[in-house]
Amino acid sequence: MDPLVFAAVLAAAGMHAGWNALVKARLEPVLGIALVVAACGLIALPLLLVSGFARPAAFPNIAASLALHLLYYLALAAAYRRGEMSLVYPLARGGAPLFATIVVLLLGERVGWHVLLGVGVLGGGILLLSLHRLRALTRGDGAAIGFALATGAIIAGYTVVDGLGARRAGDPGAYAATLFVLDALPLPLLVLWRRGLGVLGPMRGYWRQGLLGGAMSLTGYWIAIWAMTVAPIPAVAALRETSVLFSAAIATLVLKERFVPLRGAAAVVILAGIFIIRLG
Repeated sequence: MDPLVFAAVLAAAGMHAGWNALVKARLEPVLGIALVVAACGLIALPLLLVSGFARPAAFPNIAASLALHLLYYLALAAAYRRGEMSLVYPLARGGAPLFATIVVLLLGERVGWHVLLGVGVLGGGILLLSLHRLRALTRGDGAAIGFALATGAIIAGYTVVDGLGARRAGDPGAYAATLFVLDALPLPLLVLWRRGLGVLGPMRGYWRQGLLGGAMSLTGYWIAIWAMTVAPIPAVAALRETSVLFSAAIATLVLKERFVPLRGAAAVVILAGIFIIRLG
């Protein structure tokens, strides 16, 4: 993987952890996610005017991605309502690169052995971050774990769909701009339909956080979409999930969740996975 692509994807991982922390630390999760999604669309709109819409050949991918993203937002919000970030985030992100690798292999994409090994090691390290919390199953947090794992499967789905869609579009910028503008509609409209206009009151007080989260979300995933057009999808998916390292630091230092030594061991395994992927 080109060093520029490698560094860009790692930066995108930090941005992803940042907007998730804003969602967890502020509003009710589904309202926070809706605010971030709407902000993404507003920021992407002028970019769409410059890039233009994606090619018609990519619209089946965009339609599938919109459906998967809506499921992702709902599953993530449900998980955050039931569990701490230090439990939900690693489980959700840890399974995604493993699922994505299986999917692209089934689709016939050729992937080097170093990528497969690196993805496996990195994914194992990510899941290790949540290992100490799996005893939560006996404390009533089983639903949080279930929603987190479902979120991981959905992430894998839209990652592969968007990676292939951006390649089909021939212009990752136009694909990303089209996706973000259209993605700004389903979840906010669903929230307004189910909750009514009254939800705008509490959301209004967090518009600055929403814009910040939207900017981080848009930039981070824009980088990932571009990277998947110039590098193997499993490698990009795995590196993007190093966001769990950033999330672990945020959960401990900002959200004041308890730190355990196992997180340090998991970080070492994750770094080993990153090193293996970079060797390729």
